[in-house]
Parts: sequence; C-alpha cells; structure tokens
Amino acid sequence: MNDPLAPTWPGLPTDILRRSSRTSRAVRRCTAALLGSSLMVLAGCGSGSGTGPAAASRSGTTAATSSETMTGTGRTAGSNPAAAGGEVVLITHDSFGVDKKTLADFEAQSGIKVKLLAQGDAGAMVNILVLTKQNPLGDAVFGVDNTFASRALDAGILQPYRSPLAAQGSVRYSVNRDNRLSAVDFGDVCVNVDHGYFAAKKIAEPRTFEDLALPAYKNLLEVESPATSSPGLAFLLGTIAHFGESGWQHYWTALRGNGVKVAASWEDAYTVDFSGSTGKGSRPLVVSYASSPPSEVPKGAAAAPTGALLDTCFRQVEYAGVLTGAKNPAAAHKVVDFLLSKAFQAGVAGQMYVYPVDPAVALPADWQKFAPIAPKPATLPAEQIAGHREAWITAWTDLLQG
Repeated sequence: MNDPLAPTWPGLPTDILRRSSRTSRAVRRCTAALLGSSLMVLAGCGSGSGTGPAAASRSGTTAATSSETMTGTGRTAGSNPAAAGGEVVLITHDSFGVDKKTLADFEAQSGIKVKLLAQGDAGAMVNILVLTKQNPLGDAVFGVDNTFASRALDAGILQPYRSPLAAQGSVRYSVNRDNRLSAVDFGDVCVNVDHGYFAAKKIAEPRTFEDLALPAYKNLLEVESPATSSPGLAFLLGTIAHFGESGWQHYWTALRGNGVKVAASWEDAYTVDFSGSTGKGSRPLVVSYASSPPSEVPKGAAAAPTGALLDTCFRQVEYAGVLTGAKNPAAAHKVVDFLLSKAFQAGVAGQMYVYPVDPAVALPADWQKFAPIAPKPATLPAEQIAGHREAWITAWTDLLQG
C-alpha cells in the first residue's frame, strides 16, 4: 500500500498532516455517559444486563487467584472502628462484577453484609447520587470514573477516607488531595481492529489517530457518541488530548468526511457492527478497549483475531469512595479496603475486563499475551475535563450530528 500518511485529508491542518506514524501494534463494558443532571435524563437511563463477552464474564464463576484477610481501616474523624459491621449498601454501575466466593469470604471475615445496588450506567449513577445527596441511597460507591470524578467531588457527595491499602497502586491515580476517591481499576479505550479483514483485503492496518482519517480507511471506522457512551466520551477526550483545542474539531471533520459511523452505545458498535466480534458486522475498526481482544480468541488459539491500536488510547480510571451521610461509614471504609485488596484486585480482569491498580497482581495469561497496556495513553487533567466536557460534547454533536 502507498504511504498511509500521505497528506490527502480535506480540511485538516498541515501540522496534523506532518505528524509521523508511530509503530504500535476489552471487552469491557459500555457505560453510557448520560451527562445532564435533569430528571428527564435520568428517567431515560435504564438498567441493562448487557450483552457479549463482557456480560458473560460477569457470571460470578471466576475464582479469585489470591485472598487476603482485611486488617485495619484507617478512619476519618468521628468514626468508630468498633462499629464496623452490619450492612453496607454499595452503589455501583450496572457492569460491576465480583466473584461470589471472594465477596462471601470478605463478608465472613469482616462481619459486614454487602448489599449491591446498581444505578444504571456510570454517568447516570453519578447524577443520581448528586440528586439524592441529602438522603443518600447507600454508604459507598464504586464506578465513578475520571471523566465524571470532578462532578462527584464538586457536588460534595463523598467524604474523606484514605485506605491503608492505597499505597498498593491506588495513589498513582489520585484525583483529589483529601482522599475522597480511591482508584480501583483502569482501562484503555482504544480503536480495535479486525486483523482478518485487512489481511484479506491486503490493506495495511492503521496505527494512529491520523491514519483513521485517510482515504484507505474510508467507511471502516465506527465510534460511539460521547453524549451517550462512556467509551465514546473517552475516545473524544483522547482526540482532544492528542490534537489540542485548536486541532480536534478539524480532525473530527476529517473523520466525518471519511465516513465514520456513530453508534449510540458500545453494544451496538462492538457486538453488532464490528466485523471482528460475534456480530460479524461490516466495520473492521471500532472504539472499544485494549482489553477486548482476549474475549475474541478461540480456545487454544495462538493468535488473537482482533487487536487494539495502542496509539489511539485514552486511559479511564474507576474510583470508589464513602458517601457523605453514609449510615455505616466505618463499615463502608472496610468495603473500600476490600476493593483495594489483592483478593478483589485479582478478579477485576476476569469479572469486569479492566486492569487492577495494584501492579503486584498478576494478569490472566491471555491478557499478558493479547491485552497489553498502552505505554503512552492520552490523558487529560480532571479539572480540564470538568471545565470543558459539556462544551466539547456540544461542539462534537454540532460537527457530527448537527
């Protein structure tokens, strides 16, 4: 094939055209990012069971590879360690998963009964917690990601708590100085590629953001809307981080001209339209996760039929915290500790298709081979996301769907 970075993009600035192509080579859930805080938005966010490999992985049958007896809680002023016990209501998004035995062992060791209460997708969950701040639905929350962390922090729905296990990787992803959110896992949102399609067509696979807007890949890419999808929002943020405020809209104009297709959800994009998934659709490039390829590997196969373009990744981090007004804060502290424990961390890959924040926890063998972590993912400061998220989504909607 000719040079895939030949400067043929209509409307794209020359500084973007000059960017060189770098050599590089989940299914995790789709969390719909409902961004408004109105009751109308919340009413439109239903709770779904999910489909595809990620949903299948959350059956609760995957055994944890290690266990750990929880000791110590670390406390905020006024908490009583002797009061830890009883019931803790843990608010989660719909895609939360935990091995049943691992959870049962924690409950037996701690004397705490954990009640899981799913509240839709990640964005909707945060909105609900903000609206119910005066009468919180639970004691702790899991699943606030870095695209919504500032909203949760600014709304005051979380109270300070630093786990004694935070030093085991969680602190690397801290977004607040007063320890109101503790990082539990992370995932890289990247374009996934169907290797078989490009091999059959004898077309070189794209590698970078820039490649995706080239004529060779016209009508091949599908993305999710950042207004309705968490990976869609993450991919938009990745392009903003990569091209900057002055270049990202030019880039998306080029993608539009190159036939990019926009889906409302990850399920539609990945499981229906992506040619490399069970849906066997027509699009060989789709926004998903770096951890998606292992789910597509047939049993006993030595190679994955799909891969992630690691130069197109944006890093998402998921956090847990104790809710302001929690009825059982001391026990909620121990639940946060549990989420950072090696017993829980060992299961997050198999249960939720994300990477543990504890680097000492070994990944499954197929992940080590087929789901490498992006070495240099795009990132944006949480405060920058908070200050511009709504404007960016509005501008994107005007460009792509206006």
